Amino acid sequence: MIKRGIFITFEGGEGSGKSTQAKILYDYLIQRQISTILTREPGGTEQSEEIRNILLSGNKNKWDGVSETLLHYASRREHLKKKIIPALEKGIWVVCDRYCLSTEAYQGAGYGVSINFIKYLEKEVCEDLNPDLTFILDLKEKESLKRLERRNENNRYEDLDIGFHKKVSKYFKSAKKTKKNNFIIINADNTIDNVSKKIILYIKQNFF
Repeated sequence: MIKRGIFITFEGGEGSGKSTQAKILYDYLIQRQISTILTREPGGTEQSEEIRNILLSGNKNKWDGVSETLLHYASRREHLKKKIIPALEKGIWVVCDRYCLSTEAYQGAGYGVSINFIKYLEKEVCEDLNPDLTFILDLKEKESLKRLERRNENNRYEDLDIGFHKKVSKYFKSAKKTKKNNFIIINADNTIDNVSKKIILYIKQNFF
């Protein structure tokens, strides 16, 4: 029998470096000759990327929180069924930039959508597929906004006020207290190299 692949996700607020660290870990695993795919949410498949474009573009207040949550889970369903689950069943590792915890933080804590409603969707859509490991990159809100200011273009979420980002950050920080032991919080207020060393060291110590 083929051993199931490992599912690793990266979570955190805007500007925390998730995408960068996910790519560094992916490159490391490929160098070790471990079959791995790098993907993201929302997105990851053709259909999911179409939904991503709808979600991230336009006025920051264009969606009701519940409507936005449903769009995220529509995107996630396509992503899971067409990319993540098939890869894991073939023994391929999956490194994903964002997953369910982001929906809980942004739409739940940020917009005030019922966590029970989000959890219901998660159960129905994700078929109990949970990450084997989640890295939460923790960055203070003011530093996050400074990093965003240096970017040429921001998406809808990045344009929301600091009050929203504080709610999101607080939820991510609380995840370690309420979730399983596979949630690892890493201080993202450091150099890219130092953050990646901590992540790769954890992978070495726990998976090799």
